[in-house]
Amino acid sequence: MKTNFLFISTLLLGFTLGAQSTDAPSIAVASPYVNNLTIKPESAAKMMRLELIKMAKYKVYDEFDMADVLKVSDEFRTGCFGQRCLGKMGQELKVDFVACGSFDGLGNKIVVSVKIVDVKNQSIFKSSVKEFDNQEFELQRMIEIVLKEMNGISVDKVLSDKLSFKNEVITSNNVGKINNSGPRVGVAMLTGSLNEFATRSEDQGGLGIAPAVSMIGYQLEGQYVGTENFSALIEGIFNVSGLEQGQFIPSITIMNGFRFGKGGWEFAFGPGFSVKSVAKGFFDKDNNFGTPNRYFSESDWNNYALETYGNDPAYQVNGFFQAPSATAFNSSYNYNTYLDKRGTKKINTSFVFAFGRTFRAGALNIPVNLFYSSQKGGGYAGVNVGFNVQKSKQPINKSTGHY
Repeated sequence: MKTNFLFISTLLLGFTLGAQSTDAPSIAVASPYVNNLTIKPESAAKMMRLELIKMAKYKVYDEFDMADVLKVSDEFRTGCFGQRCLGKMGQELKVDFVACGSFDGLGNKIVVSVKIVDVKNQSIFKSSVKEFDNQEFELQRMIEIVLKEMNGISVDKVLSDKLSFKNEVITSNNVGKINNSGPRVGVAMLTGSLNEFATRSEDQGGLGIAPAVSMIGYQLEGQYVGTENFSALIEGIFNVSGLEQGQFIPSITIMNGFRFGKGGWEFAFGPGFSVKSVAKGFFDKDNNFGTPNRYFSESDWNNYALETYGNDPAYQVNGFFQAPSATAFNSSYNYNTYLDKRGTKKINTSFVFAFGRTFRAGALNIPVNLFYSSQKGGGYAGVNVGFNVQKSKQPINKSTGHY
């Protein structure tokens, strides 16, 4: 396919040369420099000649017109890229101008550079450099754009935009100035039903602790979008609370985080998972059974009723004690589900919001975050602090190794 295209192009060159104005300045195209592209220099030179012919501003020499001169010097055939050499070639060819191109594949772009040497004055007549998107199969159109712009001819804007190199903001999984994977320590206040559960006495199924607990854990994070000033993260936090008060309360949190600016400000949110113990019971809000606002599980109430009313004939059925319902004494005493460490184990879910900033001291990162973990009836509100050391810079693009 490519061979046929070049053959047809050569025929067009020969045919069109005959139609070129004899008054137009003559120009020859030297073998261009090609780097990191698959196209051969001869093919690139043919493309340059074809586009110059289509412009109808020059009398373009083809490779047959140049053959006798090129035989004289190896330099003219393969290594004539500088102004001095191009000027000398033009003198031998007796043309007004000599054009030479440079086509470089540089990562995700192609750089097209063209210069035209004025042979008589031995100086650069015109030159241009333009970056294009890495679409090598469109190289001829790239040459067309550069030559037209050099010669003041309008270029199709849609075509130019499609081929132009977009110097976009870097987006890569390897970008990011901060990685805060590392240990975490903090403290949290328990609110709502968690506060009540923590301070409730152990004989009533509570924890019997102060409503503030320490937290120690480890955070893992991975970046899925990153720029110099923005990162989108997935964070996993493994945490244990209450160790200082003899409790072991584990949890796992998965968060989606966003980190902004060079200051390292961060906002994150996501679900949390832990284990809870629950049982059915009620609170003696009206102090009908002794201690004010005492919590009774079903088991607690049955034991209390047996001790209090076990010998009462009114609660004997066929010689067996039948515990009265708490609603018999107060219509609002209905059984509901409450936290009770003696109860059934279940998965507990919560939703966590966090806001903070990472402070830096040399290679040391110190993330500080305020957070609230919300669940039905209560939650945790607190602050945690971490640290990690940046061991090495991460490349923006691992395939190229560029930073």
